[in-house]
Amino acid sequence: MPENLAATQTSLPVPPPGEEAPAPQPPTESSRERYRGLIWLVAAAFFMQALDSTIVNTAVPAMAEALNVTPLGMRTALTSYVLTLAIFIPASPWLCDRFGTRRIFAAAIATFTIGSLLCGIAQTLPQLVAARVLQGLGGAALMPVGRYVLVRSIDKREFVRAMSTVATVGLLGSVLGPLLGGALAQYTTWRLIFLINVPVGLVGMWMNRQSMPDYRLDDIHPFDLLGFLLFAAASAMLLTASEVASGGGGQWVRIAIYGVLAVVFGVIYVWHSRRTDHPVADLSLLRVRSVWVSLAGNLFTRLGVSGMFLLLVLFLQVGCGWSPLMAGLMMVPQALGSITAKWGINRLLQRFGYRRLLFTNTLMVAVLLAMFALLGKGSPMWLIALMVFVYGGFMGMQYTAMNTLIYNDLDVKFASQASSMASTAQYLSMSFGIALASLLMEALLQGHAHDDYIPAFRWTVLLLAIVTATASWVFSRLKNETVARAGHASG
Repeated sequence: MPENLAATQTSLPVPPPGEEAPAPQPPTESSRERYRGLIWLVAAAFFMQALDSTIVNTAVPAMAEALNVTPLGMRTALTSYVLTLAIFIPASPWLCDRFGTRRIFAAAIATFTIGSLLCGIAQTLPQLVAARVLQGLGGAALMPVGRYVLVRSIDKREFVRAMSTVATVGLLGSVLGPLLGGALAQYTTWRLIFLINVPVGLVGMWMNRQSMPDYRLDDIHPFDLLGFLLFAAASAMLLTASEVASGGGGQWVRIAIYGVLAVVFGVIYVWHSRRTDHPVADLSLLRVRSVWVSLAGNLFTRLGVSGMFLLLVLFLQVGCGWSPLMAGLMMVPQALGSITAKWGINRLLQRFGYRRLLFTNTLMVAVLLAMFALLGKGSPMWLIALMVFVYGGFMGMQYTAMNTLIYNDLDVKFASQASSMASTAQYLSMSFGIALASLLMEALLQGHAHDDYIPAFRWTVLLLAIVTATASWVFSRLKNETVARAGHASG
């Protein structure tokens, strides 16, 4: 009896006589350690995109002067890039299944790099917009493919922590972007803000060969070309309607036509997706509560906040007369606040869950957004920096929680579609957010004198705070049991 008991308690089998006992197995390596190179590759791609988007905002006034347009007229160069991301992101899952993640990610980096080069040598606004569209073609695969590969490779218990690492490195681009953009615009030329992406892209190409897994399917379904065209048309018509509205002149007939066309294309797509085996965006995933809450919450949140730092740059440079370098310096605390907050998001999700955290955090973001209306021409620099830092901290928690919520209740086989839908909703709402902020500020401007930008900025951020606050109601729709699983999964 004692011998049998001893045998059952040992962790290794008893070897036959004359044979050595097997050596103890080393502890299993965690998925984060096994795919460390992949995490840094995706982080580098996020860094390149974050650097590009934040560096452009700071240089908008200088670019507008060089291209002979108004600062708010530069919104086309911003929205065209983001809308291109949103339109072409749904194609990324099929492209990955057909050609493999390694090849598509390499092509995305190369296209983004070439687009950056063309942006740097553009001579007119239409040329810049065309180059930004090419940039968007490459960028359309960077984030969704990166997220998809991480979801496939990283254990669910470690996913939030891995995404936090990726987002933190991306935020370093947000730290360097405004400061570098201001310095380049003030002391050299705004063209270097795009050309700086070229060496980063070359490093990314090398890292892709070393660390990117090659996930693909041997038997793939046909690409939903009709659905893709319908979705692209609906998105383009919506943004065109907002562009026409921001142009003034009371062109209500054209606005109505573009708006109606957007609705018609959208309705046709919904009808088409229900009759297609493999739609470009699988709307059946919206039956999962955490999926539709994540997408809708992303939409309303980003509608309110996406244009904020463009407005702040215009307020500081045009309204208050700050130099590009000083205005860029004021953007740095936002990224630092986001980095600081992201290190604690995993613990907060474990303690409070997605529902309570997102509901409360979204309201705080709306309040902080409204507080920017208190700023004026004589506001001290330290106060602006403090407000931007706190705002960035809450936005960092918001983005990380929103971006991981969509995967909470989904099987890994839906990860590709979920990643595509999440990225599409993110960039589509960003493009409309930038357009909305520009439209509101242009409508509230009483003239184009420097002092006119200050009251217009104040009223615009108040209206955007109301839009952002509506997202808190969306996040309150999460069920309690979903929250419990989210807290467990995020550990």
